Amino acid sequence: MGFKFISLFLLLLLLPLLTLTILSRADQALASDKKLHESHRNRTVLAGAGRVKIAALKGRKQTRECNLFQGRWVFDASYPFYDSSTCPFIDGEFDCLKFGRPDRQFLKYSWQPDSCTIPRYVTSTYTAFKPKDDDENNRFDGQAFLNKWRGKRVMFVGDSLSQNMWESLGCMIHASVPDTKTTFIKRTSVSSLIFQTIMVFSITSRNKKNFSIEYGVTIYLYRTPYLVDITKESVGRVLNLGTIEGGADVWKDMDILVFNSWHWWLHKGVELQGWDYIRNGSSLIRDMDRLDAFNKGLTTWAQWVDQNVNISQTRVFFQGISPTHYVGKEWNEPRNNCNGQLKPLSGSTYPGGSLAAASIVSRVLSSMKTPVYLLDITTLSQLRKDAHPSTYGAAGGSDCSHWCLPGLPDIWNQLLYAALSM
Repeated sequence: MGFKFISLFLLLLLLPLLTLTILSRADQALASDKKLHESHRNRTVLAGAGRVKIAALKGRKQTRECNLFQGRWVFDASYPFYDSSTCPFIDGEFDCLKFGRPDRQFLKYSWQPDSCTIPRYVTSTYTAFKPKDDDENNRFDGQAFLNKWRGKRVMFVGDSLSQNMWESLGCMIHASVPDTKTTFIKRTSVSSLIFQTIMVFSITSRNKKNFSIEYGVTIYLYRTPYLVDITKESVGRVLNLGTIEGGADVWKDMDILVFNSWHWWLHKGVELQGWDYIRNGSSLIRDMDRLDAFNKGLTTWAQWVDQNVNISQTRVFFQGISPTHYVGKEWNEPRNNCNGQLKPLSGSTYPGGSLAAASIVSRVLSSMKTPVYLLDITTLSQLRKDAHPSTYGAAGGSDCSHWCLPGLPDIWNQLLYAALSM
């Protein structure tokens, strides 16, 4: 009886100690599991307007940042990405070499961000960025693009600068896989380029055979320079700042959307601008401040995206504001424009300063619920006074608004390609 009593007494005495030990080990296990999950989360790439932060917990926190759009132009003899004479998708207004541009140096510049190199297109976000001293090829890989986005639909939505970028991407992919079967359809409102299949010749130890790789990647161009609607009313053509209805249902079905608008907001005169009146709320007016109109129209677009885009299916980009080079005093050459310019401006800042329209884009995007990646191409494009068709295009005149192909839009697509890997 005494022995049982002593055993019971010892058990009651030790039970709290055993409980504390068990709870302590459980807490340690939970803490370890929490650290594991935090480590996984901290390795996620966070992207916004080109700035990417990668933090990994390996003994201590390590942080690297890369702003893809802050940098400078450097001479690169390996450029361009393709030969314009072998790309069947280039419009005459962008085909500067075909229409007699004699110099070639404008083709030989690559964009170098200050803090990193432009990443390759990779499937793992953990290896998307590499330090500057990594000599791995970081040029565009069209076959990787087609493999990654097999069966998907990409759409550029906007004006002729969207067309500039759309044709550029088509040429870049075509140069990587020139034997791929394509279907190219060009129409006034919606054009498409389908990369269908490629035949591969395989030699094995036993036999030789051909087989095909199905890509099924479609790249669309949807022409709508204002993004908002222009409708026909009794008074004539009306630019409605508050509605997006015409064709917008098509946008919903895309896997990648790249929007753009600005240049047409500057056009003056009923022939150039494409409308007779502006509807601003309940008011029907002849004209208004164009920056204010752009802000209202872009806000309508932002509301449409927030209400209609399924972000689990669709990635949304805004192309950014593409500059012009008609006024030489912006880069301290008051008597000049883009004609005869042979090289980019040096450095990473533009003497003429920032564009008011770019500030509107940033402000509207920051107010949205939907994550929209800003391809902030304005400053890097301002530095390229040499990259316009000028007098070497099918349209005639002096074009300091669009860009030669090959040329600057290829870099825009290289940066889009990098952003898609994040």
